[in-house]
Amino acid sequence: MTSQSPSLPLTLIPEAELVASARVGDLRAFEELVRRYAPRILRLAIRVVGNEADAEDVLQEAFLKAYAKLEQFQGHSSFYTWIVRIAVNEALMRLRRRHGEREVSLDQEIDTGEDLLPREVEDWHPDPEQQFARQEMHDLLSRTIASLALPYRLVFQLRDVEGLSTEETAEALGLSIPAVKSRLLRARLQLREKLNRFFRREANPA
Repeated sequence: MTSQSPSLPLTLIPEAELVASARVGDLRAFEELVRRYAPRILRLAIRVVGNEADAEDVLQEAFLKAYAKLEQFQGHSSFYTWIVRIAVNEALMRLRRRHGEREVSLDQEIDTGEDLLPREVEDWHPDPEQQFARQEMHDLLSRTIASLALPYRLVFQLRDVEGLSTEETAEALGLSIPAVKSRLLRARLQLREKLNRFFRREANPA
């Protein structure tokens, strides 16, 4: 392992040191990076491609490409942000192949509305007394997030689910910070509206 942290277990070694070790051929260091980030990358891939089988393929291809191109990683952003960018590209390529001539892109023009910072968005989580159990609510949220258009879904997943900063999300997706903010606002508003409609329908089935 690295000279800075020779006795630390892999789980305690900082990301930058693991990357440095992996770049000089330490496979165990790269395997630790995979262990740390694979679950999050898999969740992201499922959001893009829509099923776990294809997402598993995206996950494997993303980490294989990352390992092959480690010398190109400059360290200007975190390794996780870099692997997210690779995984998103892999997932989009898989979607393009699935849809044939239909191009799937995050760079296409999208109506994002006025590019203003949102006021505090109303909390759209249900309160504890509502009829759905935790798992049912999780499933409902997952389906609702999946119904968002891909550009909004990706920004929401990275920013609000995975907890990346606005800057990290912009870096990972190759977007400007204002575009991330606009898409995140649109995603949150769409989710709130979809969930509000659902609960109104449940409350008034007639």
